[in-house]
Amino acid sequence: MNDEIFQPVLEPGEPLAAQIKKILVRKIVTNEYRPGERLSENELSTSLGVSRQPVRDALIRLGEAGLVRALPQRATEVTRIAIPNVYSGRFLREATEVAVIREAAVSAVPSMIAAMDRIIDAQELAVAKKDHLAFLALDDDLHRTFAASIGHEDVWRTLQNVKLQMDRVRYLSLPDTTPEELLTKQHRAIVKALHARNPDKAEAAVRKHLTELLHSLPLLVQNFPDYFEGSLTA
Repeated sequence: MNDEIFQPVLEPGEPLAAQIKKILVRKIVTNEYRPGERLSENELSTSLGVSRQPVRDALIRLGEAGLVRALPQRATEVTRIAIPNVYSGRFLREATEVAVIREAAVSAVPSMIAAMDRIIDAQELAVAKKDHLAFLALDDDLHRTFAASIGHEDVWRTLQNVKLQMDRVRYLSLPDTTPEELLTKQHRAIVKALHARNPDKAEAAVRKHLTELLHSLPLLVQNFPDYFEGSLTA
């Protein structure tokens, strides 16, 4: 798999703690650090080649995002996936993306819609190569482009913490629980509605796409019971 495409994007001049947070988020989302695993400030600072302070600051931010929790004696544990937070994140994301896609169907310029088609082409190539990390990175790129096409890329950035628990579920679901071919087909339907300048069809396609998680979640909880906490009742 091409792991580099899913590497965190580091902004020029970005504080070290923020860079470390991005690295740790990726490791947690992809289960390199699994739910229940304990993280050591000393070990992390050594492996990353940095002092303990930016690692500590990054862990505090991860705690605020719900990915880790502090334990007695300065230990830190990767949280289990909180099912209520998954439902809430999906709800907020759907509300936001429906608004985005309806406006995009009216005002997105053809060059931006063509860029979406190219991203889906790249996703199909990732599916053929069974490159699941690349597929997820391109998935994020496509949804970011939806927002960017109407001049609201900042909306996508505000969703990052909200969707982290969803991202953990998304990674677990590929490729067996949620076929990537199905997700790609759904992406095509969304962009086809944008080409047709049809807000109603675009909205329906987005809602169908974001509902896919609700179908896969019960099976994932069954297959990975130690990864989750909370009730499946939405």
